[in-house]
Formats: sequence, structure tokens, C-alpha cells
Amino acid sequence: MTVSSISTNPEDLSNNKLQPGDRAFHDWYRFVLSYPPHLVRHYFNQFGLTETATVLDPFCGTGTTIVEAKKNGLASVGVEAVPMSQFACRTKVQWAVDLTAVALAQQQVVVLAEPQLAATPLLSFLPEQQAIVVKNSIGDRPLHQCLVLKQAIAAITDEAIRDLFNLALAYVAVHDASNLKFGPEVGIRRRKRTEVAVLACWQAKVEQMTEDLASHQALTRVPAQCWQGDARSLRSLLEPQSIDAIITSPPYPNEKDYTRTTRLESVLLGFLHNKQDLRGFKQSLIRSNTRNVYKVDDDDQVLTAQSRVASLAQAIEARRLALNKTSGFERLYHRVTSLYFGGMKRHFQALQPALKPGAQLAYVVGDQASFFQIMIRTGELLEEIAAEVGYKVQGRDLFRTRIATATGAQLREEVVRLEWTGTPHHTQHFI
Repeated sequence: MTVSSISTNPEDLSNNKLQPGDRAFHDWYRFVLSYPPHLVRHYFNQFGLTETATVLDPFCGTGTTIVEAKKNGLASVGVEAVPMSQFACRTKVQWAVDLTAVALAQQQVVVLAEPQLAATPLLSFLPEQQAIVVKNSIGDRPLHQCLVLKQAIAAITDEAIRDLFNLALAYVAVHDASNLKFGPEVGIRRRKRTEVAVLACWQAKVEQMTEDLASHQALTRVPAQCWQGDARSLRSLLEPQSIDAIITSPPYPNEKDYTRTTRLESVLLGFLHNKQDLRGFKQSLIRSNTRNVYKVDDDDQVLTAQSRVASLAQAIEARRLALNKTSGFERLYHRVTSLYFGGMKRHFQALQPALKPGAQLAYVVGDQASFFQIMIRTGELLEEIAAEVGYKVQGRDLFRTRIATATGAQLREEVVRLEWTGTPHHTQHFI
């Protein structure tokens, strides 16, 4: 399949950054690995979408596609398995908010929170909460201030305003109050933050959100919704033949535990309470790393015996044996590879009832070499799997390139373009 380039320079990594003109709504809260809004607009234009179209993002994360659709007057639907990300997405497209009431509620929060900020003893997470937060991710006093603010926000009775305020708190907790750094792996900064004006940072963030809402009131009624769900099981979430286009980015098969990037705010806002909660939502994710592989997983069973994925998994296991690698995670590398592509096949099948004939799809995916430096050409393999179940492969566009740290090999990040033909294959695997 010929790989073409989209309108931006693939070697310019700044193309993956949020441009100043795209700040509104997108930077309320944004996943560090999100693709940029201008990429979404590129496919709106390429697909020729009009105001009658409905766009789906079945791996919507913090809502880049859904927000951009609403900003451009297009109806949209998102599905996301991670509770914190789903909350962020649905809050970012909830524009029917009384701005006068927001200002009054903001004053109420300040009045409730201010007397408690310097109080002792300091508020803290419970031991079972602390056990799932990245160690040293936030100092004692900044955490106390965040928890005080959370309690004050809980007193707000208007749900939409409360959601807005909690999302602002999540942003401030990570970007202003925490010791976290992202590059793109989550880590701890060398200089710890011990004194942070959390309330002032929160007020500034709410002011920014209010300005964005005020400047986009004309688009308030554009339909946009985001459901929490598993991308391999979509029938109950999507109306039959309702979707004209998909622009999305699923996880890639590698050793990144995507759940680590949202642990602090997930615990702070109450989406995660303990290890059982964490396991529960990990099981609703496409298996892309060894930290969310379980004995009962069977997504690999939908792959055909002739699939290139089977040969790839065998090569990974053979490399492990040759290198005499014996850790529990390394033993799962070949399995997670098969589970990932099997899960994506189930996803492609689960989508089909919701797609209109001729629906156009764009999947942002990247090559990976995390498993003993064996190259996984994700885009190529997804094209083959999609074609097996009835999609027409339209092409693969090069979005950007990067160099693998360990090998120096060039890794491609591409956009796989598909069209739904309206004729499913192998329907016995529908979910």
C-alpha cells in the first residue's frame, strides 16, 4: 500500500503540539499523547464532511476529535473506557452552562475553601488510594489544598458547573500542584513542589474555561456526547447506521501503561478508589501492554491462522527464548501482540452496525519496537485485519516520523484510511 504524506511536514515534531489558535476547550485538560486538532480538521476536509454528518471517535481519550467536531458545527459521538478521560471529554463539550451561575458558584467555592487551606491536620489520600498513585506524585500540602478544594466543589448543586470545576481541579492538580512530568512517559520531576497557590491557579483555570464558553455560545446546540465503554463492544452505545466518519487513535502495541498518566486526578476526583477499581477498567481496554493482560483474555482467538500477526508473535517469542529473557512481563510480549490485533479486529467488527455505507475512517497509529526490538508495523497490520472483515483500504498517510531510541530505526506514525463497504465478513465474531 502506497504511503502518502498529509499536509504537514512529518519530520517536524511540533506538528503534534497544540497550536495557539486551537487552545479553546482543548487545553482544559489534555492527554499528553493526544494528536493535534489540526489533524482532525484535515480529515474533516478530506472526507468532505458537511453539517449533516455525524463523527465518531471510539477511542476518544480526552476528546480531541469530539471537541473539534463541535467547534466546526459537526455532530459527534465519543466512546472511552478510562473514566477520567471520558469525564474530561464529556465536560469539554458540555457548553450549555449558565455563565452567571458559574461566577456565583465560583465565589461560593472560594468562600468555603479559603478558611480550610491552612488548617491542620492536613487532608490526605487513604492508604488504598495512595497505593495506586505514582509514588511522590504530589506533596503533602499541595494535596491537602486540592482535597479542600474538592470538598468545596462538592457543595455545588448544579451538576454541569460542578463538572466544570472538577475538571479545572484535575488540570491544576497535575499541571500546577503535582511533581509529575511527561516525556511522554510519566515520571517525577527533580525539584518537588511544596508550596503551590492551588486556589489561585484553579480560579485562573475557571476564568479561562468561562471565556471559552462565552466565545462559543452560537455552537452550544451542536450535538456532542461521550459514553464510557469498551471499543470492542459498541452495539448498545451507537444507533444503527448513524455514523458518517471516524477519526481516532487507538492505543499502540507497546509497554506504555496508559493508565499511569491519569492516576493522580482519577483518585482525586473519585474515579479510582483501589486496585480493584483499576483492574476493572483495565479489563475494558484494548490489550496493548503487559500490565493489562489477564488469563481469561481471548481476543487472539478471532485472528485467522494465516494472519501475519501469528508469525509476528512467534518471532517475538523466539527472540525472547534466544535472549533467555524470563521475566513475567517478557513472557507476555508475544501474547499481548496477538491480543492487541485480535482486539482491534473485534473493534472493527463491533463498529459495523453503526456505520453508514460509504462511511470513511481515519486511524492514527504508530510503528512500535518495544518487544525485543522486533518491528511492529501497526498500520500495515491493521489494514489487513480491516480488509478481512469487509472494509476497503483507501491508503495510509504519513503523519510524522521519529527515531527509535534503542535501535535508531525510523518509526512511522501514520493515518490508516478505510471505507465501510456495507458488507461485513466473518460476522460470527460480532460483539
